Amino acid sequence: MLKPLLSLLLILLVTACSSSPPRPAGEKRNVEVRQLTLEKQLMAFHHEWEGVPYRYGGMSKQGVDCSAFVYLAYRDIFGKQLPRTTEDQSNLGKSVTKRNLRTGDLVFFKTGWSTRHVGVYLSEHRFLHASTSQGVMISSLDNSYWKQKYWQSRRL
Repeated sequence: MLKPLLSLLLILLVTACSSSPPRPAGEKRNVEVRQLTLEKQLMAFHHEWEGVPYRYGGMSKQGVDCSAFVYLAYRDIFGKQLPRTTEDQSNLGKSVTKRNLRTGDLVFFKTGWSTRHVGVYLSEHRFLHASTSQGVMISSLDNSYWKQKYWQSRRL
């Protein structure tokens, strides 16, 4: 009598200690599909703006700066109104490690003593931004320049 009771008690203890129910199998797949769709939208936005020159304070296809480009991308793709400056954008959302970046996260760089730069993460270490030297383009976080200047990432 004691042995079956102890077995039952042991089973109850083991099953009661599970921390959370398992995730549905399709949940991870849904996140991947959303990320892929978002990346396609960002790539379409890039093609629309590709080659537009950098212009400090600019917000049009005549010239655009990095924070305005991010502002316009978030407005047009996400329907979100972001602050206009890199400094204000850098305080939004929550901090994300470089390892855990997802499509649409903001990536920030310290490019000078008081100068900041921002772009939108795509995938596979690539981000979309308005470069001061080449205008709207895609760059790699693995590029030696951007790797050295990387500051933080934010998820909105």
